[in-house]
Parts: sequence; C-alpha cells; structure tokens
Amino acid sequence: SFEGRVEVYHDGKWGTICDDQWDDRDAEVVCRQLGLSGNAKALSWAHYGQGSGPILLDEVECSGNELSLDQCKKSDWGQQNCDHIEDAGVSCDPFTGTDLQLYVKGTVRLAGGRSPSEGRVEVYYNGDWGTVCDDGWTDLSAQVVCRQLGFR
Repeated sequence: SFEGRVEVYHDGKWGTICDDQWDDRDAEVVCRQLGLSGNAKALSWAHYGQGSGPILLDEVECSGNELSLDQCKKSDWGQQNCDHIEDAGVSCDPFTGTDLQLYVKGTVRLAGGRSPSEGRVEVYYNGDWGTVCDDGWTDLSAQVVCRQLGFR
C-alpha cells in the first residue's frame, strides 16, 4: 500500500512515468501527493513491473518541496523516449528511518508523538514544514486536524 509503479492520469487515460532523471526528490513529492509518510525512495528499471499503455511523463525533476508532480519540471505530456522497462517506481516506507513517529496526510502532519495518532501539529506551506502556534487552539481545532488526517 506504500510502494509500487507510479502511474498518472492525464487526458482521460492512465500511464506510467519514465525513470530518466527519476530520484528521491521526485519520490518525496509522490509520497506527499499520496498523503504517505516515511522514507521516500525512487526506484528505476521497472522495479515494480512494467506497465502497459502510454508513457505519459519523462524527465521529471522535482526539487522535493512541491505538493504534486504537476508543480515539478518535466517533459510535455506524452513526450518521451522510453520503453516500459524504464517505468518509475516509488517506496514511501513508513517503517524506516526517523519518520517512524510521523503521520503525513496532504499538508498537515503529526510529529514527535508516541503513536501515529498524536504529536505536534505541523503544516506544509510555501515549500517548508512549520509548527502551529497554540494561541486560540481549541478542541475544535484539534478535531479539524484529526478529521483531515483521517482519524475519528
């Protein structure tokens, strides 16, 4: 559920991404876009198997701070010089590294807690993660964050 071949939907069809220029910064953006935390790792050479259908993106070069692949430098849609043996993959492994106590969903995350359902509230804005000041913070504020993270 946190790793596999990366496929994108464009102009009514699903397709793969070529692994030219594919690196961990691109993987970080894919993980963030999917709402997954953990150690982002780019995988090449159809590590998760070859896709079928069109290869929709090539030469993807993210800085790592983007919220989605749409914001990254890349070739025009459908412009590529690849074969499916070069399909890009990503692992967003939540069980490795220092991100074990980190739960990310979209642009809000919990960090530093003893479990994935507690911790310091951090938000992603303008390319950086930052904390939230507790001035005016209420149970209602916490409920909004919990709902955004998918907790009851």
